Amino acid sequence: MANSKILVTGATGATGGSAVRELRAGGHEVRAFVHEDDERAESLRTLGAEVAIGNLLDIDSVHAALEGVRSAYFVYPLYPQLLDATVNFAQAAKEAGVSAIVNTSQMTSRRDSKSHAAQSHWLAEQVFSWGDVPVTHLRPTLFLEWLLYPFSWENYAKKDTLALPFGDGKFAPIASEDQGRVIAAILLNPEPHAGKLYKLFGPVELDGYGIAAAASEALGRTIRYSPIEVDAFLDTLRKMPAYSAPFFTQHIGAVSIDCQNGITGGTNDNVERLTGRAPLSVQQFAEKHRDALKVVPKG
Repeated sequence: MANSKILVTGATGATGGSAVRELRAGGHEVRAFVHEDDERAESLRTLGAEVAIGNLLDIDSVHAALEGVRSAYFVYPLYPQLLDATVNFAQAAKEAGVSAIVNTSQMTSRRDSKSHAAQSHWLAEQVFSWGDVPVTHLRPTLFLEWLLYPFSWENYAKKDTLALPFGDGKFAPIASEDQGRVIAAILLNPEPHAGKLYKLFGPVELDGYGIAAAASEALGRTIRYSPIEVDAFLDTLRKMPAYSAPFFTQHIGAVSIDCQNGITGGTNDNVERLTGRAPLSVQQFAEKHRDALKVVPKG
């Protein structure tokens, strides 16, 4: 059938990968857009997804990937070229006759954000909304996956002190797999969601102390929260090559202040209402990722 496929960008990443798995579990035709044809792409083929190799900064490869697609998911990493990728995707989707786009933005997206990335996400929302293809915007709060990142721990080998620059700020962390389920649900039935913006949260709003306590409960050991100054946290990031890019660290610093100021806070029932299943709690996430959160043996 013409225009029967669903395109998922960022298919080797957290939210895109989760959306692919959810769609394929339901037997739906998926085209996974990836940057490189590597073992991660091969794993998508194993799931039954068609793989398209390309670059969101190359409009021709984007157009080719969107041919025959009825709905598409757009996500772009924390790189300065977000707006270029957005314009390419919006134009190529129009040319290919795509009927709906789901766009991942950020909870902190706004015109006056101090984060260059968050401001670009706000502008990207405007670009998509100007276009002819109906769009649904998603604004997730901070992800539960922060618990898995090495920079989140004062001593990564012990994983017993959660050191984050959020002060006493509260938020309801969401798992990327729950956002993936939201993405899949909207891509399958986009019409009721056209033009809407959904904020996405986990089930319970917590501060760092509450998150540490919930993880402790699930893992059966004591984890402490140690609030760290933003500048000290950014110094830690700059010492880690994978996280040291200035665009990334500038964003993390601004988001940390936003969290302290309540910008990332709140709760709602959007995940459960859109997917029929409640989002993971901190305890459920920690239990599910017990192996990744266990103490790393020395030597």
